[in-house]
Amino acid sequence: MLREVRDDDLAVMRRWRNHPRVRAASFTTHEIGEDEHARWWKATRADASTHVLMYHHEGSAAGVVSFHDVTPESARWGYYLDLDGLERATMLLPAWVGLERAAIAHAFGTLGVSELRGEVLADNEPVRRMHRRFGFVEVGTYERQVDGVPRDVVAIELRKEDA
Repeated sequence: MLREVRDDDLAVMRRWRNHPRVRAASFTTHEIGEDEHARWWKATRADASTHVLMYHHEGSAAGVVSFHDVTPESARWGYYLDLDGLERATMLLPAWVGLERAAIAHAFGTLGVSELRGEVLADNEPVRRMHRRFGFVEVGTYERQVDGVPRDVVAIELRKEDA
């Protein structure tokens, strides 16, 4: 299940986003402070082309899905999970699969986009494998600075008719 993020979700979202393994797989790897997170949330709420949703797995909040630059043609997306909580409950893989399935359904259903796009660090093979499992195609690579270090990034796409 996906639902709109509420203000009272912000603390748990920031905690999940600041997990060392989530930061290591992200394009921004520093620990995000409360003020920075509040500024991001204020800007995000004001941007009609951005949607941030809380993913629930078996009745509990388990992850965050964000859609950016949403138009009828396409959207970019990203996500992160409550790694500690899901691992303690031995639910990480089922929640990950559920989140990906829910996000794809939301993009092509509720948002009505024709194409879903994303980016993955090239060395993040588990995420690349999961995206391929759901039909995403790797359409290119490029180099991007991540905290001043050049990193290879893989662009992915999934068209509605291929989902």
